[in-house]
This record gives sequence, structure tokens and C-alpha cells, in this order.
Amino acid sequence: MIMNPKTAVVREIKLKTMNLRWLAVVLLLTLAGKASGQDKTIWRAWKGERKLIVVTTPDWNAVQGTLTRYERRGDVWVKVSEAIPVVVGRTGLAWDPMLKRQNPDRYSGPAGRFQLKRGTFGFANELPGSRIYMPLTPTIECVDDSNSRYYGRVVDRATVDQVDWKSSEKMRSIPEYRWGVIVNYNMDKPVAGDGSCVFLHQWTGPASTTSGCTAISPQNIEDLVRWVNGDGRAVLVQLPEIEYQRLRFHWQLP
Repeated sequence: MIMNPKTAVVREIKLKTMNLRWLAVVLLLTLAGKASGQDKTIWRAWKGERKLIVVTTPDWNAVQGTLTRYERRGDVWVKVSEAIPVVVGRTGLAWDPMLKRQNPDRYSGPAGRFQLKRGTFGFANELPGSRIYMPLTPTIECVDDSNSRYYGRVVDRATVDQVDWKSSEKMRSIPEYRWGVIVNYNMDKPVAGDGSCVFLHQWTGPASTTSGCTAISPQNIEDLVRWVNGDGRAVLVQLPEIEYQRLRFHWQLP
């Protein structure tokens, strides 16, 4: 068939337009599929947790921030506390190396998502109704010797057959550990040099900092410990504000 040159040009333009439209549709469907897959993955990740602690700071270098608590009601995170002030590591926050391999600053608090399944602790002899509370006796230590097989773990020295560490935190002798929550950071498969003994604990003051923990006022820490000890597993999300907003959708954060 012989086609008028002008008609051929028009047809070619129409075909290109249609191809671009189809390309756009395919791209949107592909992205939607990826997002759906990510959402399902995150949904599975959140399935077991009913409590969420969100700590945010103004930026990576900020040493002060806020902490807010949430509980999952159905498919929604519901705020159950007002934001309270916290302090973090003396150099701010840095990515958990498990999320982004880098040389961590030993004085930065870890940024990321962390289970709080290891339990809580304090100077009180017991915490009624709690199954995960550990009273701090004089022999409870957190091992920070990276050469030890107990590196990063909270242990009772009195129950260890062969003490192989040369450095540890004697937790009962540290006033800031009057109440605290163990953060599951670099504990399951600890990497030497990535840091150890990261907790939520009492601060020494609103202008103070830590060596990597997140610290809270004496008025708020006991309430937080009791809340974590209640029914439902808890998780900590700790991020600078800009990263929180960037990850909010994909991590299904409130």
C-alpha cells in the first residue's frame, strides 16, 4: 500500500505516542508491584510487634531529640504518649552498620530499627507482672571486650564457668542504670568494633550525652520500662527527622 508522506508522519507520531503511553503504564505497574512487595515485607516485619518507640533528632549531629510511644490497634499505630525529651550519643546518630556498612563512630547512637526483646533491667528487686525484667545484682555485667565470646551480652558473672573478658560494665554500680531497656544492637552476631551495651536508660541531665545509648529523664524512664514490660513485643526506631520522613511509608511508621 502506498501511503501519503504526510499521513505516514502522522501515523508515526501516533505510534510513538501510544508506545510512550504503554511504557508509562508498564513502569507504573512495575513500581506498584515493587512497592506492594516492599509493603508486604515490612508488614511481615511488623507483624509480631505491638509497641513502637520512635526516637528522632533534628539531624545526624544533634545530641538531643524526642521519644514518642505508639501501640498497634488493628492495622494502625496509635500514639499513646506525648513526645518526651531524650539525649543520644555525644556525636549524634550514625547508621547501624548492619543497614549500611561503614566504620561506626563509637560515640554515636545507632540509627535504624531495633528489637527490644532482650528485656529490661533496674535496681529494684522485682517488677510485678514482668517476665523480662532483670534485677541488677553486683555480678551483672555487660561485656564490652570484643575478644570475649560474651561480647555485647548482659551476663551474670557468678554463673559463667570461664570468665574470658577483660573489660565490662558493672551495671549495678552505674547510677544511670537505675532503670533501663536492652536494645538488641550488635548482639545476635556481634561484630568487633561496631559497639556494644546499647540501652535506653536514665540520663544525668537534659544537656548530657552518652557513649551511644539513648537516655531519658528520671521521671520518664521508669514509666517506659513498665510499659515495655507489659503485654506485646516492643521495637525501637531511631532516626534523624529527615530519614524518618524518607522511610516513613516503606517502614509503615506513624
